[in-house]
Amino acid sequence: MQLKELKSLMETNGFNFKKKFGQNFIIDENIINAIVNKSNVDKDTLVIEIGVGAGALTKKLSECAKNVLCYEIDESLKCILDETLKDNKNVEIIYEDFLKANLEKDLAKYEYKNLYVIANLPYYITTPIIMKIIEDHIDVDKIVVMVQKEVGDRFRAQPNTREYNSLSIFLSYHFNIKKLLDVSRNVFMPKPNVDSIVVEFSKKDKLYKVKDEDIFYKLIKDSFVQKRKTLRNNLKNYDLEKIEQILKKYNFDLSVRAEQLSIDIFVDIANNI
Repeated sequence: MQLKELKSLMETNGFNFKKKFGQNFIIDENIINAIVNKSNVDKDTLVIEIGVGAGALTKKLSECAKNVLCYEIDESLKCILDETLKDNKNVEIIYEDFLKANLEKDLAKYEYKNLYVIANLPYYITTPIIMKIIEDHIDVDKIVVMVQKEVGDRFRAQPNTREYNSLSIFLSYHFNIKKLLDVSRNVFMPKPNVDSIVVEFSKKDKLYKVKDEDIFYKLIKDSFVQKRKTLRNNLKNYDLEKIEQILKKYNFDLSVRAEQLSIDIFVDIANNI
């Protein structure tokens, strides 16, 4: 659908962009094609799309995937999507907040070999969505999200960088993370104030050997509670003597900051405290 047609359809249906949903629709076909191609969607794949917008990405996904299961929080888009996706019979749209969805139940009716989540997301909702997928134990093979560039850089940050934080470690525990492409702010309607990045999270075949995930998650969170402070300050309620013994193996001591430590070191500490 051309931009002119889309604008006309939105006008006819009295649609207004809603800031509270962070709505910025992709209008560039080249970017849409790049996202789908780089995601390697095929006829064995069920795609969950979160935030359908006007359906431009959905339409392309439906051409390549076995099925597309969509979640859209804004019910005022229904008239527009009924029109733009009327010929795409393998698309189901659930008008519901994804964070409240019963994914296990919704997925039960589908047969598929691969499960991908693909979405163009406002930055404030990206982390809760990924957390829900992990916490609901949804066995996704891949998550491909377009997010604000700054947020995407944090997701894939490495030790000793400004962006590296507890979320970087949490995500790298579960996924291999890489950038697929940069996206200019000019490909959206309305145009946001920042550029975006498309990031891929692919499932790790083997997770790190963590004895107790709750202890591991808490350790990471506590280590970064004040990012510029040392472990000695942030982990006062832990057995510091034991932690220091582990750190010495890696040529560190308690004066180290959490941002200097790799995930392997955190795993070792969590398994031995």
